[in-house]
Amino acid sequence: MPGRLHSWDLSTGVDGPGTRFVAFLAGCPLRCLYCQNPDTWHMRDGSPTTAGAVLRQVEPFASFVHVAGGGMTVSGGEPLLQPAFTEALFTGARGLGLHTALDTAGGLGARASDALLDVTSLVLLDIKAWDPVRYRRLTGGSLAPTLDFARRLAARGTPVWVRYVLVPGLTDDASEVAGVAGFAASLGNVERVDVLPFHRLGAPKYERLGIPFPLRDTPPPAADVVDRVRSQFHAAGLAAY
Repeated sequence: MPGRLHSWDLSTGVDGPGTRFVAFLAGCPLRCLYCQNPDTWHMRDGSPTTAGAVLRQVEPFASFVHVAGGGMTVSGGEPLLQPAFTEALFTGARGLGLHTALDTAGGLGARASDALLDVTSLVLLDIKAWDPVRYRRLTGGSLAPTLDFARRLAARGTPVWVRYVLVPGLTDDASEVAGVAGFAASLGNVERVDVLPFHRLGAPKYERLGIPFPLRDTPPPAADVVDRVRSQFHAAGLAAY
C-alpha cells in the first residue's frame, strides 16, 4: 500500500503508552495557530513509500518496543488523509504483536473505515476547543466532525486518550475547558486526558519555511493555570495529566 511519510521516530511517554515507533504522515487539512509541525502540512512534504517498507523499518525494534509496553503510533500531519495507508501500517504492526495508536484531530473521522478501527488499539484524539467559532478560529476547520467521530468511537468501545493543548488567551478559559471535560466524561471510553501546555519549540520550523508563526508572542501557560485546567478535568471524573 503506497503512502507519503514525512518522518519517523522512537518516543516514550508522549505518543501513547510505553516506547513508540511513531510514523509522521504528510498532509493536514487544518492550520492550527499553535501547530508545531508546519513542515507536515502538504502531501508533497512527504516521501513516497509503502506500508511494507515502513514495517521493515519497524521490525528490528518490534521486540524491544513490545517488551517496553509500547507499539506503533501513526501521527502527522493528519493520518486520516491517508486512511488506507494507515490501515495497512496498523495491520502489519498487529502482525508484529504491537499495540497501535492513531493520533488524529478527528475532523476526517468519517474516512476511518471500520476495518481501520478494528486494528486500532487506541485513539489519541485532539479536541482543540469547545466553542465552534473558537475552534474554527484556532484551526480553520469545523468542530462537529471531531465530536461525531468521538461518539462513534464511544459506540464501538474504542479506548481514547483526549489531548487538549492549553494556549493562553485561546483555550484556557474555564468555560471552554468545562465544555471539553463534560463531553469527554459523557463518552465512557476516555481513559485519560493529556493537558499539553503550549510551547514555541516549533518556531524555528516556521522561520526555515518563511512562514510567520501566529503565536510567536504568546507565552506558555502559567503553572497555576495548568493545575486549574487539570483540576477541571479531574472534577469531571477524568484522569488528567
